Amino acid sequence: MVPYELAADLHDGPVHIGLLANGFFDSVAFLDQVEAVLAQELPTATVHRYDKGDASSMAPESLLDGIAAECKAVITAYGH
Repeated sequence: MVPYELAADLHDGPVHIGLLANGFFDSVAFLDQVEAVLAQELPTATVHRYDKGDASSMAPESLLDGIAAECKAVITAYGH
């Protein structure tokens, strides 16, 4: 087993967090709730919202490149 080593220090400097909805029903509504909790836990963080729009296709490289350029961490959501 290989340990999961990815991490983001969310308490170091200005933090930009991406929230990526995958296009399934309620993925945006779920991320609304995640954003509300983030605002309480990390009040100085800036949240950027993204929506790939179509649950049946992969996110375009241009969208992923933009997220990587703007954000220190990203949370993705699946609705259902």
